Amino acid sequence: MTHTDELLGPILRDVSRAFYLTLRVLPGEVRQSIGLLYLLARTTDTIADTNIIPAEKRILKLRQFRDRVRSEGAPMPDFSNLVREQKNNGEKTLLLHCPEIITLLEKTHAFDRGQIQLTLETITRGQEQDLVRFGDGRKLKALQTPNELDDYTYHVAGCVGEFWTHLTRRYCFPKTNLNDSQFLELAIRFGKALQLVNILRDLPGDLQQGRCYLPETELDKVKLKPQDLKNPENWSKLQPVYIPLRQMAEEHLAAAWQYTLMIPYEHYRLRLACAWPILMGKRTLKLLDSANPLDQASILKISRSDVRGIIWSTVWRVPFKGRWVRLFGDN
Repeated sequence: MTHTDELLGPILRDVSRAFYLTLRVLPGEVRQSIGLLYLLARTTDTIADTNIIPAEKRILKLRQFRDRVRSEGAPMPDFSNLVREQKNNGEKTLLLHCPEIITLLEKTHAFDRGQIQLTLETITRGQEQDLVRFGDGRKLKALQTPNELDDYTYHVAGCVGEFWTHLTRRYCFPKTNLNDSQFLELAIRFGKALQLVNILRDLPGDLQQGRCYLPETELDKVKLKPQDLKNPENWSKLQPVYIPLRQMAEEHLAAAWQYTLMIPYEHYRLRLACAWPILMGKRTLKLLDSANPLDQASILKISRSDVRGIIWSTVWRVPFKGRWVRLFGDN
């Protein structure tokens, strides 16, 4: 097994089984570059989320890693402290293989490398802003406004939709006549949808880490403070804030499905790679509908059997235009 096969195979799989499935079905023309961006972004996630390391040191490591991604002449950051603090073996292995990931980046085609660098710059700016905002999480803090939430979802996920689209447009269907501004807009909403679903699903865990992504201006309208969200009994009071965000997430997912419909019909693999996270996100929202999202005991992660069902339902429908168009509404 080559270093590239190992990085995009078992190493990536061990930090995200869901994305690994998506990567395996992607067309070969874009598979390596999209997988490489994911490995880099997952690395910065690990840096940003290692809470036992002080926030200012995590910010420094993020900046050093961003500099190394941007410039071949920059030194590789020392991740030894971060490695020691990882409880997840997949994330530990990822950090240990960072030099190989950077080597793979430097061997990547100039256009792809530039797109990866630009997107990782955006992602890390959002992560850094997050660390400045929330610090070490000792004191629970919230985003202030819906605009801050929208900006956050763009920086850490919406920009990935842009990246994905620039690559697939260049390598998979460069001559297809499309409304590119609409296609990019839908791509950004695609990324925002997945991040917003994660925020709604992970609310109790984020609160325990001192982070509330529900805007404080909206909480004020229902006379709640971020600390109040740690009490599951406040779910009924939170609903006027939470339900519109849940609706926004579904609307973003519907826009993401429109994105799949703009992909030329013959690109089965690309449509499948887009459909799986969209339908998994929609299934997650259904779990939220039947649970108290403030209750840490609620199981809000879709099962492996659900994932298999989604894959099967898409694979047999992808050749049929009418069945594909209706698939989002049927799930």
